[in-house]
Amino acid sequence: MNVTLLIITLVLAYLLGSIATAVWVGKIFHNIDVREHGSGNAGATNVIRVLGWGTGIPVLLLDVLKGWCAAMLPVFFNLAGEGSALLTDLQIAAGVAAVLGHIFPVFAGFRGGKGVATIFGVMLAIHPAVTLSCLGIFLIVLFASSYVSLASMSAGVAFPILLMLIFGTPSAVLRIFSVIVAVALLFTHRKNIKRLLRGEESKFIRKGKS
Repeated sequence: MNVTLLIITLVLAYLLGSIATAVWVGKIFHNIDVREHGSGNAGATNVIRVLGWGTGIPVLLLDVLKGWCAAMLPVFFNLAGEGSALLTDLQIAAGVAAVLGHIFPVFAGFRGGKGVATIFGVMLAIHPAVTLSCLGIFLIVLFASSYVSLASMSAGVAFPILLMLIFGTPSAVLRIFSVIVAVALLFTHRKNIKRLLRGEESKFIRKGKS
């Protein structure tokens, strides 16, 4: 394996993740920094709350896309054999770099979002079946509760369970990574958990600007 090409891949993945979609769209089209409004998070959910669906949905799709593109870089650069555990492991490494870029974006003062949409894009590239199943869980919980945070955590926790008990994978790294993702989502949503327990969490379904 070409180590130089691997390093280039990881750097490119981080830079892809650092594309501060929510921040840039807010500043360019609405002249505001979404990090100074709503939950203060530079993610699609806060954009929808602050600026409405018309702005938030493109941000969401772009955040998913940058995660997908980052995870596909090892495939594009042919760093390992197609379908091999090594290729999956390299895709995970690139995905982690992208998520770190989203959370700590070099292009936006290292103040980013929680990375849920970007993680979804990464997982969609690596294991579409389990990822789409988790999307179904996310939507069910969202429509049942109206809490994006609860839906995100439910889907995140379901990921390793579905991966290991139903779908399977030849990559031990992916199994470990799936658990790390679940724990990381719970950790990054710790404030949301406290608000949920106090009954103070904001619900997603609300009127916003178009």
